[in-house]
Amino acid sequence: MVGMILASHGNFAEGILQSGAMIFGEQENVKTVTLMPNEGPADVKAKLEKAITSLDDQEEVLFLVDLWGGTPFNQINNLFEAHKDKWAIVAGMNLPMLIEAYASRLSMNTAHEIAAHILATAKEGVKIRPEELMPEESTAAAPAQEINAGAPGTFKYVLARIDSRLLHGQIATAWTKTTQPTRIIVVSDAVAKDDLRKKLIQQAAPPGVKAHVVPVDQMIRLAKDDQHFGGQRALLLFENPQDALKTVEGGVPLKTINVGSMAHSPGKVQPNKVLAFSQDDIDTFNKLKKIGLAFDVRKVPNDSKGDMDEIIKKAQDELNRLR
Repeated sequence: MVGMILASHGNFAEGILQSGAMIFGEQENVKTVTLMPNEGPADVKAKLEKAITSLDDQEEVLFLVDLWGGTPFNQINNLFEAHKDKWAIVAGMNLPMLIEAYASRLSMNTAHEIAAHILATAKEGVKIRPEELMPEESTAAAPAQEINAGAPGTFKYVLARIDSRLLHGQIATAWTKTTQPTRIIVVSDAVAKDDLRKKLIQQAAPPGVKAHVVPVDQMIRLAKDDQHFGGQRALLLFENPQDALKTVEGGVPLKTINVGSMAHSPGKVQPNKVLAFSQDDIDTFNKLKKIGLAFDVRKVPNDSKGDMDEIIKKAQDELNRLR
């Protein structure tokens, strides 16, 4: 796997490494190099050499740098000439660039390939509101309000996820890169009635993917339509397990549900850091299991899978103790 070094003035590199881990999971062979206020070029060079030697593969190395022409860039560039057939440097580091680089390492084997590929994503990540401030040639098309017709066939479901946060960074980056949907569909009666939340979800769609919000009954009708959705890859998001159960009982052919995040609220217990359950939630998951659904308990694709049976048992035991 291509090694990566994130280099910056101050702690920016360490901060963006942490942000990337929150969205895409912890990464191997990624190091940081920082230039602190009391340091100079020689200090950065020493840190770079140490970081490079710590990588498993020192031939294929991608450097993401905060500023072209700054000291971190210059010190990398001093080492670059002897390795330019394998190494690559990309300046202007931002979070979309980092996430795209992480995803690209799963399928690309050279630093040159990844460097060329991530540039477009880095640029697309720079947007402005109000939208009229964007140059006309850079303004993305507004998200579709309705799910438009297409070729004969039905949806292919690439992911169905329960996440109380719905469309957020982990979905728009890590899961989208892994599953490659053409559409993200939030299935929720409550959100479908909330114009502000619908608009925010549509605006959060990653480049090249349309985001929609539909009530449960409409999702059921769409799933049964075999004339318009051929070739469409759908990523479904549910705010709670109850909406997921109604959707499956209505005939949407899901086999596995990814359980990512369920927010805590009064009356719920929290068997782990990201999942909170009421008795209704537990009963609903048991119904989903009974009708044949499998559970994939992960926040991001790189996480190890949790044991849903153990999590539910722990939650049920905690609820029983509170009674």
